[in-house]
Amino acid sequence: EAQLVESGGGLVQAGGSLRLSCAASAFTFEGYGIAWFRQPPGKEREGVGCIRSGDGATYYADSVKGRFTISTDNLKNTVYLQMNSLKLEDTAVYYCGADRPYYCAGSGWSDYYARSVRNWGEGTRVTVSS
Repeated sequence: EAQLVESGGGLVQAGGSLRLSCAASAFTFEGYGIAWFRQPPGKEREGVGCIRSGDGATYYADSVKGRFTISTDNLKNTVYLQMNSLKLEDTAVYYCGADRPYYCAGSGWSDYYARSVRNWGEGTRVTVSS
C-alpha cells in the first residue's frame, strides 16, 4: 500500500528555517503531483503548495510565496518543503499527499488535491515561537 511519511518538524523561532521531508513507500513520485497542506490549531486544513512531476512546476499559496520552496530528490523518492522566514502563523501540522500531476496547475490546485488525495501521511508538527 502506498504510504507517505512526513518528517522534519519541530520548534523554531520566528524568522528561522526548517526543511520538511515527504518520503514515499510502495510507489515513486514520478507520474504524480505532490501537495503540501497544513492544519493550524483550531483551523481547517489549507494548501501550502504543490510540485508536478515531469516539468517540476510548483505552485504556492499566497501566504507562503517567496518563503517556502518545494523540491524533489528522485533518487531518494523524497519531496522537500524548505520553509524560510517562518512566522508565528506558520505553526501547524504539515501533511503531504500525492495524486494526479495535472492537478498541480493554476489557481485551483489546492481545491483539487483537498478533494482527491486519499493517502495523506500522519503529518509533522511545526511550532514557530516568538
